Amino acid sequence: MVGPDDILRFWLDECGPEDWFKSDPAFDQEIRDRFGPTWKAATEGKFALWLTYPSGALAYIILTDQFPRNMFRDNAASFSTDKAALAAAKSAIAKGWDMRIDPPARQFFYMPLEHSENACDQDRAVRLICERMNDAEFLLHARAHREVIRRFGRFPHRNVMLGRATTAAEKAHLDAGGYGAVVRGLQAAEAA
Repeated sequence: MVGPDDILRFWLDECGPEDWFKSDPAFDQEIRDRFGPTWKAATEGKFALWLTYPSGALAYIILTDQFPRNMFRDNAASFSTDKAALAAAKSAIAKGWDMRIDPPARQFFYMPLEHSENACDQDRAVRLICERMNDAEFLLHARAHREVIRRFGRFPHRNVMLGRATTAAEKAHLDAGGYGAVVRGLQAAEAA
């Protein structure tokens, strides 16, 4: 079975920022092949021991928050372990474990908050990134996530995958470029 060090070595050493947030079918397949069984074990409640120390918690969060977005891209399963990741992230942050992990890896403690469709989680993500990270690009994306939740109370791009009806306002948002348009709007506002 894959352990926390294997996940961290893959995600932080073999891969990097250029891989983390792009859509690449070959990369997604590699994650499915290497970590699919481990993710499945996490859904069955395994790996509680990982949540007892900082790097283990980080590996658990990556496994349950980041990897499903690759393994199940454009499918509701992408979000199926978000609650587990969010609980792990909140617990680790409360213990100050995020501050024991250097950037850029530290950002993954905050990603479950950004992926939450809860406005309080979104506000907390932005606040933590402002206080604990020195990364303007990551902050921009946290603010964009928060803006979408402020407008709609949810992420409209998930509606089809989750079988939710899309409102007229959400459709207009998606037709105008969705999340990418929000990012560009925030960048334009900052430049003005």
